[in-house]
Amino acid sequence: MAARAPDPAVPPVGPVDPAGPVDPAAIDVIAPNFKRRLSGVTATVVRLVPLQARDMAIAATGPALPPHVPQIPLAALLTLPRRGPSGARVWHARRNVEMIGGLALKHLLRKRLKLVFTSASQRHHSALTRWLIRRMDAVIATSRRSAAYLEREADVILHGIDTDAFRPPTDQMALRRELGLPGGVLIGCYGRIRAQKGTDVFVETMIRLLAERPHAHALVMGRATSEHREFLRGLQARSEAAGLGARILFPPEVPTHDIAHWYQALDLFVAPQRWEGFGLTPLEAMACSVPVVATTVGAFEEIVSPETGALVPPGDVDAMARAVAELIDDPARLARMGEAARRHMAGNFPLTGEAAALNAIYRRLLAGS
Repeated sequence: MAARAPDPAVPPVGPVDPAGPVDPAAIDVIAPNFKRRLSGVTATVVRLVPLQARDMAIAATGPALPPHVPQIPLAALLTLPRRGPSGARVWHARRNVEMIGGLALKHLLRKRLKLVFTSASQRHHSALTRWLIRRMDAVIATSRRSAAYLEREADVILHGIDTDAFRPPTDQMALRRELGLPGGVLIGCYGRIRAQKGTDVFVETMIRLLAERPHAHALVMGRATSEHREFLRGLQARSEAAGLGARILFPPEVPTHDIAHWYQALDLFVAPQRWEGFGLTPLEAMACSVPVVATTVGAFEEIVSPETGALVPPGDVDAMARAVAELIDDPARLARMGEAARRHMAGNFPLTGEAAALNAIYRRLLAGS
């Protein structure tokens, strides 16, 4: 199985005006998002579709999408003309249920569709998923590691980051005062709070390091769903028992549109995941000029370089503590890494690049329809 680069040579189709109403009959590409609850896939659709719509007739569909995302109602799928403006339409699924939806529209309602699936999984797929993937017209993997688990050819397109929204702060100390954060070295870990995300590894690392570094503080921020709230309470209790309840902070989750400020306030970001499909948080941090210590899961090995941070094995508190200590004890090196991280993101991971690569695949499929 070899990964193919998308062919950008196919001429573009018309864009969608994100500020205006979307005519379902004029859409060439549909990006379904069938999950109501916020997830990484939902965030991807919300970030990408408005950007892709500047260059292509694309709309999302789903039960709970923000109004700024070009979209058509789910009910419109039933009455959608069989043919699209370019002959067929592209249906870009990112979950099993969306692949099933595309197949139903194509084979039961006889819609002319080219089916695309994006896989972020880094484990062997179930029999159902493999069956569904075999019926796709094109498959995309979000990393080389994800592509290695596929049984067919795939285009590898790493996620990008909005480097305008995520950028270095103009005045970090003023920002910290505004957010009510302390001075000194500030180390953050953001994302879902659960064992899979390695939040306990981060807290244990901070307990080891902060006791000897009175100028340092840690932030643990994210959502603990109902089944993980006891896990969160345990982490808070461990911090209190270590005498660090005032220095390992657990602020409430902030809205997505505010998260960039919380990266900008940091000196170092830690991504301690035990398992990850891709993992956007290191990109967001590095775009804000924050170096990263990450585990060797997801796409982190393809994102974090020795110039921008460090990589450690998942679940290894000793290795994480050493890597974090080496960076926070060397402020000059930390600053150099932050500058390199920003350059790395701006040069290699702009969100516009991801959007263009996806649109090129759609055009290739439409040209062959």
